Formats: sequence, C-alpha cells, structure tokens
Amino acid sequence: MNISIIGASAGIGLETVRRALDRRHTVITLSRSKIEIENDALTSVQGSATNKADLMKTIENTDAVLVTLGTGANMQATTLFSDFAKLLIEIQRENKSDIPFVFVTGFGAGDSINYTSKPVRAFLETALKDVYADKTKMEVIVSNSNLNWIIVRPGELRDGPLTENYRVETQLYEGFDIGSINRADVADFIVKQAENPTELKKYVAISAK
Repeated sequence: MNISIIGASAGIGLETVRRALDRRHTVITLSRSKIEIENDALTSVQGSATNKADLMKTIENTDAVLVTLGTGANMQATTLFSDFAKLLIEIQRENKSDIPFVFVTGFGAGDSINYTSKPVRAFLETALKDVYADKTKMEVIVSNSNLNWIIVRPGELRDGPLTENYRVETQLYEGFDIGSINRADVADFIVKQAENPTELKKYVAISAK
C-alpha cells in the first residue's frame, strides 16, 4: 500500500519509515530535513507540514497518513500541531478522503494528563506545558473532524529494538498506569493500523508490556 508519513526525519517518524519499508509498503515522507535512507520504494519531500502545497503533494493518492510530528528538543510554545491539523482538515474537506489518519501525540495530552504519575505530570505541566497544550489542541481539532482518525498516545519513549510485544489500551480508568515503550514498537503499531485500522475514532495508549 501507499503510506504517507508526516514528520519523518527523526524519532518515531524515522522508525516508522523503516518499519513501513520493511513491511514492503511504498512510502512518501514530508519533513524539513532529508531522509537518509536509500530505497526505491521511498520518496522524500523536503518541506513544511503547514504548507498546503507540500502537504497535498505528500498525501495525494495515498492509502493512509501517519502523523509523527515533533519539536525535538525545542520546548517553546508552538502552534505546529494545531496549525497542521487545521490544514489537513481543510484539504480533507476539499478531497473528501476516507483513508485512515493516525496521529501520534503522547500520553499526557488531553484527559490522559490526569492518569500520569505525579513526577511525570509535574514535568508535563512545566517543561512541556506549551508543547502538550498544542498537542491537545490538535487532538480536539482532529476528534471533532470527519477524518477517519486514530490518536496514539505512547508512554515515555525509548530507543530499544523492535519487539512487537506491547500493551494497547483504549480506556482510561482509576489506577491506570502507562510505562515506557521503544520508538520502534510505536512505529510497528501505527504501520499495522495503517494496514488494518482496528482502532478508528479511538484514543490509544501504548506501552511495553
């Protein structure tokens, strides 16, 4: 299948490119930096996720869109996530696409902040306050749209190997506890959701078992 990956040059995004190629998909990516992978099944677009022409070029004729946008080490206030969501929905209205759109945010966005540990919550509400505020805005915009969306909230991210062994939760409950997870496993989950979207219109928490 043809998979578009938005925000693909590092972290989960780059792992998602690798996983999609490993599973023999045709991949087109959009990122500000060049993707350093040589593969005939990969097309890289250097550009901005908030530029309409760049975004349309990346998602046209695709079977699924995986959104792995991030700000890297930058913890400053941003509108990247919400601006992207608004633009994507504008394009979807014009093209009336019914393909799956999988968004990776983070455990701590939206109502999941209430189910984090005290140290994690303190960190999210201080150092990452502005970044997570905009991730939450993106979640709200997306969940109120007509997109066939899945929102994935991984726990603390690690650089370990692919295990394909992880815990998936779609309900928050008293005593809920989410752990860390390897970026490669987040990539595995979202690529498999592109192939077979079993969690449409759900918020999915994911961590190592």
